[in-house]
Amino acid sequence: MESERRTVRTLVSKLSSVSEAARVDALCQLRLMSKQDPQTRPVISEAGAIPYIAETLYSSSHTSQENAAATLLNLSITEKEPLMSTRGVLDAIAHVISHHATTSSPAAVQSAAATIHSLLSSVDAYRPVVGSKREIVYSLVDILRCHVSSPPRTIKDALKALFAIALHPLNRATMINLGVVPALFSLVVKDGRVGIVEDATAVVAQVAGCEDAAEAFRKASGGLGVLADLLDLATAASMRTKENAVSALLNLVRCGGEKVAADVRDAVAFGALDGIRDVRDGGSAKGRTKAAELLKVLLGESNGTVDVALSSDNCSSFGSSRNHDSD
Repeated sequence: MESERRTVRTLVSKLSSVSEAARVDALCQLRLMSKQDPQTRPVISEAGAIPYIAETLYSSSHTSQENAAATLLNLSITEKEPLMSTRGVLDAIAHVISHHATTSSPAAVQSAAATIHSLLSSVDAYRPVVGSKREIVYSLVDILRCHVSSPPRTIKDALKALFAIALHPLNRATMINLGVVPALFSLVVKDGRVGIVEDATAVVAQVAGCEDAAEAFRKASGGLGVLADLLDLATAASMRTKENAVSALLNLVRCGGEKVAADVRDAVAFGALDGIRDVRDGGSAKGRTKAAELLKVLLGESNGTVDVALSSDNCSSFGSSRNHDSD
């Protein structure tokens, strides 16, 4: 291990070299070490590499940018605290993501988005910190807006990052203000790839758990109708997508009260009710619980009254997933 420490220290010293070739070579080696040998990650961090690697994200060289972003992603697996506590790291990541459509390397953008998700995957305290970085949130949303030109992997990593940010309730209003709702609905309607639709609806479900969500959903093209369509048996959405749609509708009702519940009743009146029942009967344990609660609200069973129009069995059905459904 001591020989590895010496090697790492030598490589880190080269990151400040006046020779670009020396810097790139050192960064390439650190990238490989951090990927292939997890034990080197704390060594790289302790050797003071993180500020140099973060600074390289501003490079005009795509090769340097890609190696720096990939190395930070590797380090984020185990070195979350050093990354989050190093000044300028989040700003450097924001720089890469914000230039996703212009000067940033596509591979670096994908790694940067994945790094955000990795940093937030297990430490709740980091979510409000990242959520306060409006440039990061806006740029992740913009990747969704540009879904026609954004690589699929980058879209999926942006969605995972947004999902992690939305796990902190106070971040949801910021996300809504920065346009996440129309971007998500546009992605669901226009993209169509199963994995992306599943991930997008998972974020929709999280964002729905906010007082500002109901109005944003009303203004978005399709709005509640998109969620109802996903629950219509005729659309053949995946169970994970259907569970996410149920979770989104339930969260809207929880935060919006009876007025929103009435809007949801209207939206699901034609075709979607059987989809909710489908989730109740065949979804995951969490999905079944949420579908049962949503049906109770929509059918008025909680106060002993049943809406006759909604109690009819002449409707349609659908469901959702494990770690992407909303709590």
